[in-house]
Amino acid sequence: MIKTRLVRLLPHTKKYIVKTVFWQWIALLGQMSAVFAIGSMVDHILAGSVEIDFIWKVCLILIAVIAIRFLCDEMAARESFKASVDVKRILREKIYEKLLCLGASYREQISTSEVVQMSAEGVEQLEIYFGKYLPQLFYSILAPLTLFIILSFVNFKASAVLLLCVPFIPISIVLVQKIAKQLLSKYWGMYTGLGDSFLENLQGMTTLKIYEADEKKAEEMDQEAQNFRKITMKVLTMQLNSTSVMDIVAYGGAAVGMIFAIREFCIHNISFGEALIFLLLASEFFIPLRLLGSFFHIAMNGMAASDKIFRLLDMEDRENGTLEFPKKDLSICLSEVHFSYEKDREILKGISMEFPTGSFISLVGESGCGKSTIANIVTGRNRGYEGVVTIGGIQIGEIKEQERIRNMITICHNSYLFKGTVEENLKMAKSNASEREMEAVLEKVNLLAFLNGQQGLQTQLLEKAENFSGGQRQRLALARALLSDAPIYIFDEATSNIDAESEEMIMKVIKELSKTKTILFISHRLSNVIDSDWIYMMKKGKIAESGTHEQLMKQKGAYSKLFESQQELESYTKKEGKMIRKAVSL
Repeated sequence: MIKTRLVRLLPHTKKYIVKTVFWQWIALLGQMSAVFAIGSMVDHILAGSVEIDFIWKVCLILIAVIAIRFLCDEMAARESFKASVDVKRILREKIYEKLLCLGASYREQISTSEVVQMSAEGVEQLEIYFGKYLPQLFYSILAPLTLFIILSFVNFKASAVLLLCVPFIPISIVLVQKIAKQLLSKYWGMYTGLGDSFLENLQGMTTLKIYEADEKKAEEMDQEAQNFRKITMKVLTMQLNSTSVMDIVAYGGAAVGMIFAIREFCIHNISFGEALIFLLLASEFFIPLRLLGSFFHIAMNGMAASDKIFRLLDMEDRENGTLEFPKKDLSICLSEVHFSYEKDREILKGISMEFPTGSFISLVGESGCGKSTIANIVTGRNRGYEGVVTIGGIQIGEIKEQERIRNMITICHNSYLFKGTVEENLKMAKSNASEREMEAVLEKVNLLAFLNGQQGLQTQLLEKAENFSGGQRQRLALARALLSDAPIYIFDEATSNIDAESEEMIMKVIKELSKTKTILFISHRLSNVIDSDWIYMMKKGKIAESGTHEQLMKQKGAYSKLFESQQELESYTKKEGKMIRKAVSL
């Protein structure tokens, strides 16, 4: 059972497999030498012609064989380890390179948890496939042939009987494989599915607690775990049954060979010592294949994992452009753009927009109207759209992805901050940033004073900066974006879910930034877009209205109504807040 594509993918492992088999074969030859020496000594003892020098020679041979066996086992283990290391390194590099080729939108085709499981557990299974299973497979073919060739000089009939019994083990393995392939594929599918659910529920634990949905999700996960337990028990039962079958075949074959050797001794075709040689070596015909059977189920699991890996590697690469990012003309133009996440649900319906160089453009509208989708299309995260999207007159797909990433910075409401220091997070935007540069951007977002009260740039962040408030996290994400000094900035609900003070400060930075940069600002709060050069009001995937704030207010349309309702709500909230504070003070 060799997956040729897998071997072609990892050609470097061939030399380690050959070396592993070689050292196993040398160990077998050494073992055969020891058995032949013992058989010869027994014949000499029975003949009464044994001498002390001969016994010493046999003892020296046995000692030498033990040393050779130890050396060979050590070298075989070392080569197996090298193959394992090579497999893990190359496969994980291939997976990583493929994810880079797929780009930031890889999640449209495969879940993150599946990638993690594939890179961890899946690769570990294939490590055993290359480090243990394949060497054992080739050795299992070589060992019986070597034994047959050498033992045939002692007695051809007994050797032939043992050799003819050997194929029954591979036949039993092939029969088991047909049953195991589908079962293990189902097992791996349930395993990745359970991982998906676990990761999603873990990340959304706070939300589940808020809406008291944690018990329901726990029940769903219990059911998934129960289904996984059942399929695991089926796999273990199949493995146990197949192991029992292989044991019967292996020991049965060895017993047949031994019986035939004893028969040959009884009719005086071989001596007692030669019969003893057959008795001691008969099991060696079958032990390699028996060990192969024990690795077989791990190999099958590895094959199932490889199917998942190849499914990832076979995904169509995103076409990466070859052109540099425009230097002067940074105007963005969308013409008759249509986009759908699902075939029967169109998100954008013939959108046409223009974002001139150095302008402050805002997209507003209800949730689900397509604002973030436009941002993702402009940055190249969403492909598969219809229409034309250009930057400086160049089709967005013709520009190198790395260039787009470097020159268009997106700040979302949940920008990711990594565990580590503030300095490490800031230097992701500019690796050679000086301390003065980092402090300057922190000062702009009004975060430097707070950090100086901690440990400065060396202040430690927990995962997702959970030890910072929502406003502080967003300001730090903004500082990191400012440090990159990109010509185009996209703010996608960057002021959502933060305190009023942080929102006011972030808007002040954005307005200052709009004097020198091209800004695409997406917001649900219309008071933040008043100073925009142009505003697009979207509704159900179309542009409902567009113009400046003053022009849209004069139209008395959807924008005006939404703005006035928000103002009334904010006024009411402020009034209620004052009343509550007054009541508390009394």
